[in-house]
Amino acid sequence: MGRTLTQKLAGRASRIAHRARFRASLRHLHGPARRFAAPGQVVLIALVRDGSYYLDVFFGHYRQLGVSAFVFFDNGSADGTIERIRQEPDTAVLQSSLPWLQYENTFRAYAADRYGRDRWCLFADMDELFDFEGGETAGLTGLTRYLTQRGYTALQAEMLEMFPQGPLSAARGLSYGEAVQRFRFSDISAVRQVDYAAEDTGFAYYLRQNALPPGGARMLFGGVRGKVFGETCCLSKHPLVFNGPGVQAAVHPHASAGVRVADTEGLIRHYKFAGDSLARDLKIQAEAVSAHGEDRQRSGVMQAQPDLGLWSSDAIEDPEIADLQRLGFLRGSSAYSEFLAGEAA
Repeated sequence: MGRTLTQKLAGRASRIAHRARFRASLRHLHGPARRFAAPGQVVLIALVRDGSYYLDVFFGHYRQLGVSAFVFFDNGSADGTIERIRQEPDTAVLQSSLPWLQYENTFRAYAADRYGRDRWCLFADMDELFDFEGGETAGLTGLTRYLTQRGYTALQAEMLEMFPQGPLSAARGLSYGEAVQRFRFSDISAVRQVDYAAEDTGFAYYLRQNALPPGGARMLFGGVRGKVFGETCCLSKHPLVFNGPGVQAAVHPHASAGVRVADTEGLIRHYKFAGDSLARDLKIQAEAVSAHGEDRQRSGVMQAQPDLGLWSSDAIEDPEIADLQRLGFLRGSSAYSEFLAGEAA
């Protein structure tokens, strides 16, 4: 059933007010004020709020992949995050104190348009380490060259939750670097697949605007967090997007619209349980940063079971890209593998 004229006008007024409030709140804190990445460079865009815990590993990982332009959108950090970012070359920081819950998509999309127009944009959360086939050899330059040659404008990636063999509470005193070293296990036994643009993805409106590769694509849900906590979290994302004509970048935390999805997939190793994850979850709930009921459900289980761990006999130790492709968790592409072989020759 279509919307009435009154509803359409009210929606338009709400969007205008949303944009006006955002513009009034926006501050440029550090670095270039406009696009500074050269053609062919990848612009990393990250939302951050009290993320100093992650930054040393974050910069090290993404610089090794080939990122040379970092844009952070800060939402009110008070832990030295901005001071740490200022120490790094080729960085910019925007800031708004508006509620994360209501403006998360606006933050990302604005940063992508201001700094990543006609550039490849890599969207990364602070507790995510992006990886892909050929990452150690061809790097992001090789990957984006392949995508460009084939006419693809987005790479889908699947999120793999990483965890230690012991209780999650044992990670509270670990640095992020130590947690990454010790979180060697994952569990894909409870991953659920749905059609790419099925209604139960929750954001089918955007996904239906995208073109799929030969053989199609699918969206993954659940995983070990679904198995242990009953969460219905989406594991599929579009982290790497060419923000060119017709593309609506970062319209949803997991998707961009108007893109041509690649025939190969990347991997996001997710370290949600690094450090004191329970304290972070409780803080997020207190500040109403997230609308997900799963956050409250997960923290309730962790409070009730202080020695809870995610490890079981289904756990996989140190899974590599090839392992996950063979197990069906990631889509591989013979064309991309042949491209990498040619690059190495």
